[in-house]
Amino acid sequence: MPTRGPQRRQGVETRAKLLDAAVPALAEKGYHATRVDDIARMAGVSHGTFYLYFANKEDLFRTLAERCADEADALAESLGVVDSGAAGVATLREWLGEFLAFYRRYGVVIRAWAENQVTDRALGRLGAASFERITTTLRASMAGAPGDAAESARRLELRSAALLAMIERFAYVTTSRDLGFGEDVLLDNLALVVHRGFFRPRSARTAPLA
Repeated sequence: MPTRGPQRRQGVETRAKLLDAAVPALAEKGYHATRVDDIARMAGVSHGTFYLYFANKEDLFRTLAERCADEADALAESLGVVDSGAAGVATLREWLGEFLAFYRRYGVVIRAWAENQVTDRALGRLGAASFERITTTLRASMAGAPGDAAESARRLELRSAALLAMIERFAYVTTSRDLGFGEDVLLDNLALVVHRGFFRPRSARTAPLA
């Protein structure tokens, strides 16, 4: 007998509550220390209810990781070529704002990937592929910047990897504690620093900021 509409909706909502509750639970205790009971309690459901929707903590994390990977793909596709002028700074600022919002939703997943907390090899590969897609986007944006056409592929690869690592750590710090600055100030300064250090022609990187 098919599940009725209201019951189906309730099931979807309960599953979503469990996924939402997993984020603060994992953030508080870390991937390995978080228990199913921690997630169920935070979601306001019973231990048994959890197992109606997920086989175990790893199954729930896998769902979060797949969602994170999908959004990482969309984020990677949203950044085009960043030019060396004021328009490039504006483009970067908008994209960095999207990255911070993405990190707020999935920081626990990203940290688990970045810090090798995940023992499931398939999930590890999913994380590596997500990072690589964003790195590839950054590399392509740098390669298209005026004045850097002659820059070697190897140098671009290293710079794009370094930039993603810097942005990820910045996102971690600014989303895990109050630095006493508004988000507009943080994004304005991050965009300027990233633009000057990574997207202006090398000959212009020592020139004063406009």
